[in-house]
Amino acid sequence: MKILLFGENGQVGWELQRSLAVLGEIVALGRDSTDYCGDLADHEGIRATVQTLRPDIIVNAAAYTAVDKAESEPEHARRINATAPGVLAEAAARQDAWLIHYSTDYVFDGSGSEPWVEEDTPAPLSVYGQTKLEGERLIQRSGCPHLILRTSWVYAARGGNFAKTMLRLAQERDRLTVIDDQVGAPTSAELLADVTAHTIRHLQSHPQHGGLYHCVAAGETTWHAYAQFVIEYARKAGSSIQTKEIAPIPTSAFPTPAQRPHNSRLDTRKLQATFDLTLPPWQQGVARLLTEIL
Repeated sequence: MKILLFGENGQVGWELQRSLAVLGEIVALGRDSTDYCGDLADHEGIRATVQTLRPDIIVNAAAYTAVDKAESEPEHARRINATAPGVLAEAAARQDAWLIHYSTDYVFDGSGSEPWVEEDTPAPLSVYGQTKLEGERLIQRSGCPHLILRTSWVYAARGGNFAKTMLRLAQERDRLTVIDDQVGAPTSAELLADVTAHTIRHLQSHPQHGGLYHCVAAGETTWHAYAQFVIEYARKAGSSIQTKEIAPIPTSAFPTPAQRPHNSRLDTRKLQATFDLTLPPWQQGVARLLTEIL
């Protein structure tokens, strides 16, 4: 099996190189790759890459993820998050290759308090969410065999993340303020990569199970409670923590160019039942991260 991976240097792409290695040959590309084009902004280039390599599986872990910046450069975000997945889907359809793609809770408007299911109507609040939804729909219309995994609050030990930021601030400040009215599930790139490998293997014998699924760690939390968990874990591990108070604040107290959804809960029952998976609680993954970086 030949797997073509876009986004090799991202958090999810890095973990995918590990998890997919047991499935076959991997050609991993980034934006600056030289042998083949891995830049999703270059549509002719990525189309030629697929035609030349003729993979069995295309995994697209690349995306425009600068949520606030997307508000000021919507066409560039659309080119990478929407048009490029459409190009990959068309190329996959011509070769009967599978396309694995990642999307986001930002396709929803964040209303209510119930976890979103796959059949709920999207209503994105931001350019980022709009372009990711466009990408989903272009893939679905292409006719290629595909798997789309919507996820949220992704982190990894590699690169920057919320936990690292909180740890740095907790060593510098007596008091922190953290948003407490956005709810979701911190989900590790490691978990996403392992689920991807499992689903690819499953789809080889059950192609009818392709489609759209939600994939996040189990449970839910707020950014405020997430910060409390991180800092308390670090304190128990012997880290030097200066912070004595973590004050909750509403989203309105921290305005940003892009509007964030308040309810980022995603229902994963469909994924777990279809692929016979158990998704671990978010605390397990964050504790593992903290053990690695402390």
